[in-house]
Amino acid sequence: MTKKMLKRMVWLLCISVALTGCKEKTEVVEVVRAIKTMTVSEQPAERIRKFSGLVAAVDSSGLSFEVRGQVESVEVDIGDRVKKGQVLAVLDPESYQLEVDATEAELVKARDNVTKTKAEYERQKRIFEQGAGAKRYVEVTEYDYKAARSAVKFQIAKLDQARRNLRKTKLPSPYNGVIAWRSVEPNEEVLAGQKILEINATGKMEVELAVPETTVDRIHIDDSATITFPTLPDKSAKGRISYIGGAAVKANAFPVKVELIGPNEKVKPGMTAEANLSIKDEDRKSGYLVPFQAILPAPEKDQGYAFVYDPDTSTVKKTPVRSRGTANKKAIVGEGLAAGDIIAVAGVSFLADGMEVKLMKGNGK
Repeated sequence: MTKKMLKRMVWLLCISVALTGCKEKTEVVEVVRAIKTMTVSEQPAERIRKFSGLVAAVDSSGLSFEVRGQVESVEVDIGDRVKKGQVLAVLDPESYQLEVDATEAELVKARDNVTKTKAEYERQKRIFEQGAGAKRYVEVTEYDYKAARSAVKFQIAKLDQARRNLRKTKLPSPYNGVIAWRSVEPNEEVLAGQKILEINATGKMEVELAVPETTVDRIHIDDSATITFPTLPDKSAKGRISYIGGAAVKANAFPVKVELIGPNEKVKPGMTAEANLSIKDEDRKSGYLVPFQAILPAPEKDQGYAFVYDPDTSTVKKTPVRSRGTANKKAIVGEGLAAGDIIAVAGVSFLADGMEVKLMKGNGK
């Protein structure tokens, strides 16, 4: 055997061994795809809308004197707590006291005149009854007597008015509250009805809002609300709608008031607040909101496929669905799905009917 033939035999032997090894079966491991899912749920019949506003006292009044005069003293300042009936400011009472004194003197004179005219009337009446006098004297004295009595009534009314004006030189608090505004100092001259103080009643408070015309018809008196306060992030309060204006004011918005129910003591009039109102979604279309990427397109308009996960078999079922439009950047599925279905929301183009899958960790609803 030549050397060349020996090499050829060795080469054939190697090939034979290699072919024998290739006949062994290679094990193939099938990978189960992990999918991201969501649970289908009903659309809420109401939406929460936020409106900014200001806290105000339910009872709030601008205060003024009912008579004019020079301010003698101001007994309170902004932020002071006051009680009902407490004197807040006083006008110089001198001119009004003089008016009372003068009217009292006039009343004394008027009453004296009644006594005189009555006596003269009765004298003329007796003379006439005795046949010695004239009837016209009786009529004249009777007229004078009645006029004197009317003068007394006039002076009494005038005195009541003068005394009232004197009382009005003192400005009392109409209720328990806090002084919110002041615009007067002693020795200033003020007019009757000129606002000089503002008081917020302690107790009930409300949030004043402006609700757009597109929304105001969807809220109602006594609807509930949740109130938050930017300066008190850890505090909130419940509320109810207590007033809805009948006419738009600024920028076609309607005034709305939300009464606070049991607010925290740190909540004060004038604070900024946000009212969370439940707005009835009357335009809501029936169906389920699902992400666009959860729908595999179909040739027919408004139709597609969703892959519904079966937890018993860990497989997905390719399910025909029909869309009824969009809302909130999602598709509204009207047919094919039910509340509680678990559907794939990503990578649906790589799924097939009956494919075994597993749920990705951290899936949400």
